Amino acid sequence: MAKTPRIKSPFVGRWRITWMDQWDQDVVDEEVEGFFEFETNGLGSFQFIYVRGCIDWRESTHDDSPSIEFSWEGADECDPASGRGWVRLSEEGIEGTIYFHRGDESAFRAAPKTLKSPRS
Repeated sequence: MAKTPRIKSPFVGRWRITWMDQWDQDVVDEEVEGFFEFETNGLGSFQFIYVRGCIDWRESTHDDSPSIEFSWEGADECDPASGRGWVRLSEEGIEGTIYFHRGDESAFRAAPKTLKSPRS
């Protein structure tokens, strides 16, 4: 298999989910602080509530704005789950929608996650 090129993109990084239209924030953060993460190799991951998944993403446009589209597979609690989604840049970070195959969908917003530096 060919080596996946490294992608320079404003979407690369970890994003803290700050709002979802289907669930309250305390539910989103039930197991871990809800997040999306996009890596330079076009892959990534996310987790909110008890839903976690692996992402395969590509650059695109949405409403004439730079965006990414992604497919995902993972688990909702212990049940297999999959779907798709899209993300675009916003003033606060990113916004988009995640879709569950044959199931729910939710708009969301996320802010850049800054890593805390260790204390000396």
